[in-house]
Amino acid sequence: MWGGRSRPPDPVHLGKAIQGKAGEGARPTHPNSSSMKPVEYHQGQFIVSTDPARLDLDVIHEFLTHCYWAKGIPREVVARSIENSLCFGLFDAAQQVGFARVISDYATFAYLGDVFILEGYRGRGLANFLMQCIMQHPELQGLRRWTLATRDAHGIYARFGFTPLSRADRFMEIHHPDVYGAARS
Repeated sequence: MWGGRSRPPDPVHLGKAIQGKAGEGARPTHPNSSSMKPVEYHQGQFIVSTDPARLDLDVIHEFLTHCYWAKGIPREVVARSIENSLCFGLFDAAQQVGFARVISDYATFAYLGDVFILEGYRGRGLANFLMQCIMQHPELQGLRRWTLATRDAHGIYARFGFTPLSRADRFMEIHHPDVYGAARS
């Protein structure tokens, strides 16, 4: 039940309730990733940057559309996901060689997704560098929970404190594994 109602409040009413509690005309907000000041981290010739202007959509889409977790993802969906996330590009000079994105409310929760290093750059410690940059980003400090999903990279994430769900029985999901195939039909 939702406050005695059988369905959740619609967004218009919820927005008004939030405005009323925060004060006249005020609405609690946090700047989205496009309005945050970009942060850069350096390790030798490699740079991790949160500047959205540096991201190479072609490189990101090419990798994601062939990987196991986003096979066939349309370019427009990748672009929209980038616009609505805090993204970390890994660069060798001007060439993008890795990527990760964080979806967060910047207060309590973050989901880490779409993490990759291009094959020719693996085995150089760049995944560790990328993860260090993500975990030390100033807007992502003090969060109560981080989550991610991986089939084969548990070891690297464990080095940064990630563990299997301690109470998997409390988590639920809606999963549409063929959504990108359906979009092409």
